[in-house]
Amino acid sequence: MSFASIMSNPALRPWGVEAKATIVLAWPLVLTNLAQILVNSTDVLMMGWLGPGELAAGALAFNLYFAFMIFGIGLVNASAPLMASELGKRNHAVREVRRTVRQMLWICIAIALPVWMALWQTEAILRALGQDPKVAANAAAYMHTLQWSYLPSLAYLTLRSFLSALQRPRWALAVGTAAVAVNAFANWCLMFGNLGAPNLGLVGAGVGSFITSLFTFGALSLVVLTDRQFRRYYLFGNFWRADWERFRAIWKIGVPIALTSTFEVTVFNAAALLMGVIGTAALAAHTIALQLCAVSFMVPLGFSQAAAVRVGRAYGANDETAMMRAGWTPFIMGVGFMGMMAIIMMSVPHLLIGVFLDSADPANANVIPLAVSFLFIAALFQVFDGAQVIGAGMLRGLQDTRVPMVYAALGYWIGGLGVGALLAFPLHMNGFGIWIGLASGLAIVSALLTLRWARRDGLGLTLPPWARNPA
Repeated sequence: MSFASIMSNPALRPWGVEAKATIVLAWPLVLTNLAQILVNSTDVLMMGWLGPGELAAGALAFNLYFAFMIFGIGLVNASAPLMASELGKRNHAVREVRRTVRQMLWICIAIALPVWMALWQTEAILRALGQDPKVAANAAAYMHTLQWSYLPSLAYLTLRSFLSALQRPRWALAVGTAAVAVNAFANWCLMFGNLGAPNLGLVGAGVGSFITSLFTFGALSLVVLTDRQFRRYYLFGNFWRADWERFRAIWKIGVPIALTSTFEVTVFNAAALLMGVIGTAALAAHTIALQLCAVSFMVPLGFSQAAAVRVGRAYGANDETAMMRAGWTPFIMGVGFMGMMAIIMMSVPHLLIGVFLDSADPANANVIPLAVSFLFIAALFQVFDGAQVIGAGMLRGLQDTRVPMVYAALGYWIGGLGVGALLAFPLHMNGFGIWIGLASGLAIVSALLTLRWARRDGLGLTLPPWARNPA
């Protein structure tokens, strides 16, 4: 059925309108997410040019940094549905939106201080985890410049959430795309001493990341202060005025989101460690399959972000019918996309793996068959992964985050890693068993989240007091 026929049918027209609104909101979010992957990939690529020792140290430091960053991102993700619900209740909720942004920035500052203190101890942390002392020292030197990116990065993401809640994400895409070039140029100068810059090596990569984070926050701040669509919100006005009820509301919604993200990310980290126990070939094949999944994941992630905003607006308006359409529309689109990716992965696995490995090189003879087998499971994994991330976004629009956190903890760690470890070791299925476990964990979480959404009438649609009666 064509889009024109949908729009000409009175019964289907609301779905067509919702589909158009979802796509308009989601595609810049998808591309912005992909731009962030390019920034991270540029760092890894240039660290590799320095040598394997620097790459190992950089990877260790970045993984530690990302463990703290994913928690902060989870907190920031609470702000978009909160602002969306305010705008759904009243389209010109300027003061309410401004106060949510202000309190979110307060939280960014509050968590940055202890995170900075913890990351300053990177060398001690890595040595306690049994890492080589020289590698730990190099990782700490890199971290002592990288860690200052934490606060401006979270502040930038807060402004991104503001633009998403207003359904105007294209400026964030423009800034995110420019950040790829800024990061690459800063790294090229500072890591290798080009254009008269100091040759800082791995430390230069951390300085480059800090410069890039300042650029993204500064550029988006300039946009919200000068663009006529955004400047009326006067986001940085009365910055030190407290709104403790809103401050607590963000923590209440955001901490479960942060823990949910942490459970998901750490289960993949644990899976990589188990692959390392199985063998080098298994770990290499796992890394390739996971990288392919990560790229395709950016699409349902964008639909999840769009769902949180669209559902949040319907939630704020107390419009059950609009909420239902706002949830199922991105779910169908995102899961449908992942279904197509599953077909591609099953149809041309060697072509996809060939992007990373030369099939003519005898050194890859053991890796490629493993990667092909993992990619077969990854095809099923795609559909479940899309369903769980969009389902979580739909429920976030309802500000329903605590039960999904429990689902994530049980699903990923018991139904996922627990099953994977059982299959891999006692049942001797090795890496294939780990991937079956990951897919089963995602399947469990996606089923639970989707069922909870389908039974959403029991969740209640009452707005919190601070949203009903803003101070």
